[in-house]
Amino acid sequence: MKRILLATLISFNAFALDPIVTDSTTKSTVHSTGDVTTTVKSPPPSAISPTFSAGSNSDSCTVGIAGAVQTQILGISAGTTTRDLNCERLKNAKTLYDMGMKVAAVSVLCQDVRVFDAMLMAGTPCPYNGIIGSDARLAWQNDKDNTPKKEEKDDESIKPLELLTGIGSTVLGLLLLL
Repeated sequence: MKRILLATLISFNAFALDPIVTDSTTKSTVHSTGDVTTTVKSPPPSAISPTFSAGSNSDSCTVGIAGAVQTQILGISAGTTTRDLNCERLKNAKTLYDMGMKVAAVSVLCQDVRVFDAMLMAGTPCPYNGIIGSDARLAWQNDKDNTPKKEEKDDESIKPLELLTGIGSTVLGLLLLL
């Protein structure tokens, strides 16, 4: 019985190895008509303003101002930096103080009218030509021309309003040309 079963298994394996082959050929032609519409979607053009940064570890007393305007045809961007005079004053005073020149450091701070007035109100007037204390108070009262003025102007720096006015005028002029 074992021999018949073994012979049967061997014969089934022999038939399983024969591949099945079919031959067929099909010819077809497809005709189609129709309208094709292609829509291309792209992002709008953009004007990117330049980055002005004082940096994360910078010892510079500048402030960056930047802006951009974009129309469908034309884009404009501009930027500049301006000096922060109060920052410069504070850094100068700190440097003088660190060098041991305390009276000079206070004198630098006293160039700001707010500090000058606060020192007078506190009863410790700002130094006057090396004179300190009540003698300095009398010297400042006699020399009103050299006291700090209410408005400090710096001709080298551009004010943000002037910058924006200039940029706006340029953009408006270019838009009128379109």
